[in-house]
Amino acid sequence: MNEHHYAVSVEWQGNRGTGTSGYRDYGRQGVIRAEGKVELPASADRTFHGDRDRWNPEELLVAALAECHMLSYLHVAVQHGVVVTAYEDAAVGTMAQAGQGGHFTSVTLRPVVTLDDPSQVELANSLHHEASAVCFIAQSVNFPVLHEPTAR
Repeated sequence: MNEHHYAVSVEWQGNRGTGTSGYRDYGRQGVIRAEGKVELPASADRTFHGDRDRWNPEELLVAALAECHMLSYLHVAVQHGVVVTAYEDAAVGTMAQAGQGGHFTSVTLRPVVTLDDPSQVELANSLHHEASAVCFIAQSVNFPVLHEPTAR
């Protein structure tokens, strides 16, 4: 088995002078960095006193699933001779909060795939199952990743 390692750093930027002296006394802003990449401004979700102008962990998880599926789908499409000319997704994740904790209950991917050959619509739609099976991120989560694909 080959191992691959991914390194990121996260820095909290929300100290307003008194640190975490109280729940409302600190900001949730931070920055995510990886060598050679643009910094990603991060925060908590607005519901949890975060900054809505920054990415939150829940959005990043949904984005990771959507991007991983896209890349896996494009790979599978090539293997099956399906020429994709455009791909977009409007993914949605659902998280259930229980007390101070919570967990994702599902993520639904809604990929819209544009094809070079309209006769391959049925095949193109069927490839999402195979793409999900080879997506590293989808295989790493403990909740369903659903698909509502459209091919045109």
